[in-house]
Amino acid sequence: MAGIALCEPRRLYNILNQYRRFPRLSEPNYLCLLDARTQCEYNDSHIITARRIEQSPTGEYLVPDYEELRCVRYCVVYDYETSSLDCCDNGKEEKEEGNSPSETAKTDSDSSCSQDAEEGTAVRHARSLEWFTRHPVLVLRGGYKHFSPCYHFLRTQKLFWIPQELNDLQLYPVEILEGKLYMGNFKQACDKKIQKDLNIKAQVNISEEPATLFAEGDNYLHISVPDAIEADLFSSFATISHFIDAQLEHGAVLVFSKLGISRSSTATMAYLIHSHQFSLKKAWNYVLECKMNMMPHWGFVKQLLDWETKLYGVTLTDFSELNY
Repeated sequence: MAGIALCEPRRLYNILNQYRRFPRLSEPNYLCLLDARTQCEYNDSHIITARRIEQSPTGEYLVPDYEELRCVRYCVVYDYETSSLDCCDNGKEEKEEGNSPSETAKTDSDSSCSQDAEEGTAVRHARSLEWFTRHPVLVLRGGYKHFSPCYHFLRTQKLFWIPQELNDLQLYPVEILEGKLYMGNFKQACDKKIQKDLNIKAQVNISEEPATLFAEGDNYLHISVPDAIEADLFSSFATISHFIDAQLEHGAVLVFSKLGISRSSTATMAYLIHSHQFSLKKAWNYVLECKMNMMPHWGFVKQLLDWETKLYGVTLTDFSELNY
């Protein structure tokens, strides 16, 4: 039994925006995203690629395809506003006992469009799925109520997706610090809609090519370095970190490079080590969870090790701990 765990909205956002050559959402065994709200709520809007959990004629939630669940990397369930795994195991009847009139009304609204779905629906369904998954079933903390306003651009009414549509999805930069710091690629940095949706007010460009949207003004920092082992980013780590700290007072910051894999992740880790007191190991694991294919060149890793030693006066991270 794989168990269940809470999933922060930021984590689901990042799961939805992973890519290799194509968006990972196009991979059949990558994400099973299940909506446990009412049919009316689901039809009104839901998170992109989410499927509504099927119900039997008697109203019981049905388990999706067993083979799919066994192979899927992420299985995420959400309802309207569940924020804790502490809900009744025994179903609706036990939750209703001793409820106030307002709580009873909330429970009775399961078949309405009031967006007051019973809290804990996602947890109970996750517990029925954990028997079939290899990884813990994730329950979205705060449900759709919290996710929707934070990531309104990932809402949709679309019910079915063909593979080509998923391959052509425009993904967003991954979120490093909630609502503050993002990491992406050159194409995302030049997309006006992405900048508006994420409220990007400043950019850090770690590539040789100049960007266009923020090319002028004091909200744009361009560190022109090649993506090569011999390239020097170390001498710019302090400049990058101070710039990000200053710009975060005015809005979100996007750190980007050509592909968003090597140089941008190096700069982001350098910032976390400098301004958030992360060790390199902690910064590495943190950024890797946000962007699963991040991979700095060895030369940049060596510079990050030197950066950690310079800031803390001692080497805290052994290279072997990075799973490079």
